[in-house]
Amino acid sequence: MSDNSMMSTRKDFSAAAASYDSAAVLAHEVGLRLADRLDCVKIAPRRFADIGCATGDGVRALMRRYPEALPLAVDYAAPMLAAVQDRAGLWTRLRGRAPRCVNADVRALPLAANSLDLVWSNLMLHWLPDPPALQAAFAELHRVLAEGGLLHFALLGPDTLKELRTAAAKVGTEVSAGWTAPAFLDMHDIGDMLMAAGFGDPVMEMEMLTLTYRSPRSFLADQRHLGVRNGLLGALGWRDARRIFAAWERVEGVLPARFEIVYGHAWKVAPRTAPDGRAIMAFHRK
Repeated sequence: MSDNSMMSTRKDFSAAAASYDSAAVLAHEVGLRLADRLDCVKIAPRRFADIGCATGDGVRALMRRYPEALPLAVDYAAPMLAAVQDRAGLWTRLRGRAPRCVNADVRALPLAANSLDLVWSNLMLHWLPDPPALQAAFAELHRVLAEGGLLHFALLGPDTLKELRTAAAKVGTEVSAGWTAPAFLDMHDIGDMLMAAGFGDPVMEMEMLTLTYRSPRSFLADQRHLGVRNGLLGALGWRDARRIFAAWERVEGVLPARFEIVYGHAWKVAPRTAPDGRAIMAFHRK
């Protein structure tokens, strides 16, 4: 995905803000599972940010979990942030507890270094244009996290929509149309990138979640409402799309769409080297 594609994706997400909630079944389910994983983590953040917050499901869940913390909602699509504000209750706004909204790219956050204790991101980071962009995002999230802060996220893995790749291979469209499924990264590569960004002891896991659709039309409608149709299918022409969808195998009368979900969390640990490259040695008094 090029930076031009990234701009296109930004427009798609902006246009989808009004319809996003009606189709965000996967994001909602993954958000619940991401929240469950926080039950095993001891953290009491003073400030947290939901990166790629969409309409604010995640930031509201974090506000319920950490009612004393300052919440930040970050998204690069301004209409999504407007939806976050609209969904904040009147009493929340009157108390000054509505999320602070930040319209920004995750690779260049207008936040001070060491200013957050928790960063949450649900199904956003895989839309960055390429591995160097994801590496830059991890470096930026490391910068804004305080020492001891936690990065907690979920993104799509490489086996997402394998059914469509299989169907494309059957009809030869993948070659003839120059179409390939998005090159989402393997969780082991993501773990290596976290280490390279300075995070310590990343924990990675994955699972497959399956959504079912009655027809290709309902699948496409969901992707359009979510603002991800172009991101998932690219510039696939309608003629080739029809051939792929015709080869998509039904299971018990429905079309299965499997999504590989990669979960990760990593801590910002004390630096092991000084800026000049010298090792930092810690001495502890007994």
